[in-house]
Amino acid sequence: MSSKIIRHLAQLATPQGKEACHGQAMNKLLLAADAAVWMEDGIIRAAGRDDEVVAKARAAGDLAGCEMLDGSGQCAVPGFVDPHTHFLFAGARAEEFDDRLAGVPYLTLLQRGGGIVATMEKTRQASEAELMEHGRRVLRAMLAMGVTTIEGKSGYGLDHDTELRLLHVLRQLDNELPTTVIPTYLGAHAVPPEFRDHPDDYVDFIVHMVLPQVAAEHLADFVDVFCETGVFSLAQSRKILTAAKKHGLALKLHADEMSSLGGAELACELGAVSADHLLSVSDAGIRKLAASSTVAVLLPATAFCMRKPYAPARNLIDAGAAVALASDYNPGSCYTYSLPLVFGLAVIAMHMTAAEALTAATLNAAAAVGRAGELGSIEPGKRADLVLLQAPDYRYLSYATGLNLAARVFKDGQLVIQRK
Repeated sequence: MSSKIIRHLAQLATPQGKEACHGQAMNKLLLAADAAVWMEDGIIRAAGRDDEVVAKARAAGDLAGCEMLDGSGQCAVPGFVDPHTHFLFAGARAEEFDDRLAGVPYLTLLQRGGGIVATMEKTRQASEAELMEHGRRVLRAMLAMGVTTIEGKSGYGLDHDTELRLLHVLRQLDNELPTTVIPTYLGAHAVPPEFRDHPDDYVDFIVHMVLPQVAAEHLADFVDVFCETGVFSLAQSRKILTAAKKHGLALKLHADEMSSLGGAELACELGAVSADHLLSVSDAGIRKLAASSTVAVLLPATAFCMRKPYAPARNLIDAGAAVALASDYNPGSCYTYSLPLVFGLAVIAMHMTAAEALTAATLNAAAAVGRAGELGSIEPGKRADLVLLQAPDYRYLSYATGLNLAARVFKDGQLVIQRK
């Protein structure tokens, strides 16, 4: 057996539990000074005060063959989970950035042939090898920031073959790299040009021609829809998600980003695992989220990059909702996967506490991809995914604004990143 103990940590900081923390429970962390974490065969055996953890290992008879690692001066937190990304694509769109900041609406860019459709054309032309190399590069960079689990969406093919190719690549990346990659089918990201005048036909194409194959070949864990004015209506979103649910696929939803359509309410009604964006969520939507198990995934870097008001994190948390954080890395509205930036924006711009932000980027983020039972906290029985910060306290994640503090990253108990 492979056994190791990280000893004499300045601090251990972690949420606890096997489901999302709601409301003020997001502030409750297990904090321990002079702490240790005992890992065996990729699973956490014990975590807490150093003397107590070592005593447990000794009592189990595992101490003699246990590798001892020094954690002095460092803080251990759970491996970060990014539950909303569009990281697999070809073709960036830097030429749109000035227009966006000048206030040109996204839907106008879409009508000009820009936006998602512009990336679609490049992605359709990309080979599987090119997509794999792009994915490797992004995932390695994110792992170096402590992101050990990531959700990746399709959505830049908007046809049958390219969408399936994207999902195949996501599965291959999960198998090849240390990072856990969770694939989501997002064929309903935009209406492609060939269906521009017949959007309902595209919805039928997704429901009858693509979803059955995605489910039969186990290519995705989730199905997502961009529910937005000028993209997919509530009725169209409901049709796609209802069909996905019948195929046994879990649901996510781009909800209430640019207009208040009732996307949050729809997500809760259908039992979606998460409702994401929520910049324009209604008071009724907040109440529904607070009363449900649907996680509110907030994407502050997108609001920052688009000069938009931030999602109402405080209202959601104070109402009792479970809030998660994600990067939303994509080639259009948010060309960054910097979790350090997300931490800073969450605390400084969205008025979350440092404890809430940590919970949102770990346990609640794991819940937003259906993995809170195995990921997102440092406690016995969970996978040994953790980050040692080059800092003595978890609050440095927002205090050291925008800086990457990940000194050592462990995935399934193996050291995969060590920065000098």
